[in-house]
Amino acid sequence: MARVVDGALARPVDIAWLAAFRALFGLTMCVSMARFIAYGWIDELFVKPSFHFKYWGLAWVEPLPPAGMHALFWALAVLALSVAFGFAFRVAAPLFVVGFTYLQAIDVTTYLNHYYLASLLGLLLAASPAHRAWSIDALLARRRERSVPAAWLYLLRFQVGVVYTFAGIAKAHADWLLHAQPLRIWLGSRTDMPVLGPLFTHPWAAPLMSWAGFLFDTSIVWLLLVPRIRPFAYAAVIVFHTLTRALFPIGMFPVIMVLSALVFFPPSWPRRLLGRARALLGRGAGAPPAPAPAPALSPGAPPSPRLRALGLAIGAAYCAVQLALPLRFLAYGGNVRWHEQGMRFSWRVMVREKNGSITFLVRNPQTGRTWHVSPRAYLTRLQEREMAGQPDLILQLSRHIRDDFERRGRGPVEVRADALVSLNGRRIARLIDPAVDLASVRDGVGRASYILPAPAEPPPHIRPL
Repeated sequence: MARVVDGALARPVDIAWLAAFRALFGLTMCVSMARFIAYGWIDELFVKPSFHFKYWGLAWVEPLPPAGMHALFWALAVLALSVAFGFAFRVAAPLFVVGFTYLQAIDVTTYLNHYYLASLLGLLLAASPAHRAWSIDALLARRRERSVPAAWLYLLRFQVGVVYTFAGIAKAHADWLLHAQPLRIWLGSRTDMPVLGPLFTHPWAAPLMSWAGFLFDTSIVWLLLVPRIRPFAYAAVIVFHTLTRALFPIGMFPVIMVLSALVFFPPSWPRRLLGRARALLGRGAGAPPAPAPAPALSPGAPPSPRLRALGLAIGAAYCAVQLALPLRFLAYGGNVRWHEQGMRFSWRVMVREKNGSITFLVRNPQTGRTWHVSPRAYLTRLQEREMAGQPDLILQLSRHIRDDFERRGRGPVEVRADALVSLNGRRIARLIDPAVDLASVRDGVGRASYILPAPAEPPPHIRPL
């Protein structure tokens, strides 16, 4: 069995798919960096905030000075182009991954699923031989490889499959399938859209789209694996992500998912596409079409047994982590959309809508003096909106408020949160235990006792299907 698996992973396949993916990914990320520069997001997200929320274990990560942050985005745009064209790939690709991941580590409130996915795809590309064909590096080295081990194809397919599969699993709950929430809330705010807007006023619109999203996410990977269905499945990918991009402000996520789904096509699809393009051009010029020659694939020099075993171990560990992270919410119990423990890095795309109002109660136990503190004294609007429904961020700001008060000579103080939050249209409920002094609570990966249980009742005024 081990020999069969090893042989399947080592089997040579056309490298064209990997080179094309490298080029498309690099160009997409260059456009993404250009959007940050053009729309002023660098200052808004990284320069303007006076306080940044940290990931657990990464409290030491700080933003660069303003000029440094702008220079970093320009550098990342150049590195992304280098990745696309395969120039100095072994240097440019790792540097891009490190720089882009650093941006995400600066502030938790900037977390988006497609940023996380871009870091993972960049990491896999940086480790792969994606520069050995259709690249400047290959041209300069005068060496072009025709094949790559099939393991790289399976690994990229696995990564894309994980995203879709867990996005579908995350929708398998009553809010999404029975009450069409939060989609009902979002569609209700888009009834003024041309063409589609009037359709969203019908009571069946939200349930229909909720079930369509669930069925798409849970089935699309398997449909893409079937050769006869694959073209139609990919058309569905394009339609689905075009529609979500038109309806919701989810940035480059649809583009990344559309190009990532190409890994399910046969490895030689770019050569076939170029062959058809040459044939069409040849017909237009009056020349007979010439089919693209099939590349002669060879496994090349095999790696040593130790190197191969190391590669398999690293690949298996990577896959295990990608499965464990989305499933870690099971260790916490309760409603993950409420307590948020296990929410990030789990591909729970668009499954909850939270609105909250938070006031911090700061008390000096020695003098008995109490202050009511608004988050706006410390946060930008984006940070405040993201923090309102995420308990670990509320905890972080509580500790920052404690430090600020003590720095100004008003301490020692206790900090409690009056956090009222609505989940997916439910009635407002308390998210944080108001009796707990958050300033004395230590953050960690364990179950948070300061978070109150989620409301048990379903969203109001919604009839089940």
